Amino acid sequence: MANIKSAKKRVLVSRLRQERNKARRTEMRTMLRRARAEEATTEQLQTATISVARAASKGLIHKNKAARLKSQLSKKQNALASN
Repeated sequence: MANIKSAKKRVLVSRLRQERNKARRTEMRTMLRRARAEEATTEQLQTATISVARAASKGLIHKNKAARLKSQLSKKQNALASN
């Protein structure tokens, strides 16, 4: 454990951020899993796209990964719309 007051604070803040990021990442992955399912609706695809964009803006995932995921989701959404 750290001895300096600022280092102690950084440990606490890091733990809080780690928990928050873990929750956000889990939520994003769950939405992606639901959107990738065969019976996914356009609403689920839109929600997943928003979740991915939000994760990228928060620095949770890399922006290129977010772009790739959003592209895959929009491709599936367009396929649903055409059917």
